[in-house]
Amino acid sequence: MLVIWLLLFFVTAGAQSPPVTKAPAPAQNLILKDIQGRKFSVSEYKGQVVLVNFWATWCAPCRAEIPDLVKLQKRYRTQGLRVIGVTYPPQTVSQVKRFARRLRMNYRLALGTAAVKELLTSSNALPVTVVIDRDGTLREVIEGVMYADEFDQKVKPLLVNAPANK
Repeated sequence: MLVIWLLLFFVTAGAQSPPVTKAPAPAQNLILKDIQGRKFSVSEYKGQVVLVNFWATWCAPCRAEIPDLVKLQKRYRTQGLRVIGVTYPPQTVSQVKRFARRLRMNYRLALGTAAVKELLTSSNALPVTVVIDRDGTLREVIEGVMYADEFDQKVKPLLVNAPANK
């Protein structure tokens, strides 16, 4: 009986299908409202590599990550990088504006909702960064702080050898 059980175990274990890799999903045509009250679409950034970063003023890891995002936006803007910071859960415009001034955030900021976040990721983590390539395809979801090595592996290759449109 033990031999039959072991045989069944090894046959079933060996018969597992190989992992299926999903093709990158196209990013939703996400409409946001920035902290100046203007509506904009993520699709406006087609031709750019976009990092949609969900964050909150009260989130310690978010606050730690923001100076790095500011540096990345400044350093790679001419290569087509665009960072969009989306507050989630929603916060007041005055809170976000004060916070952005204090941290000298140099990228577009928008107020988010649960529905907005769900369009791009079901992650409950904060911060979470969604990487969208130049064609508007969602390429990566990075939960937690995006470290330099993750940027180098997952974002930098998307910036190479392509002209910036904006």
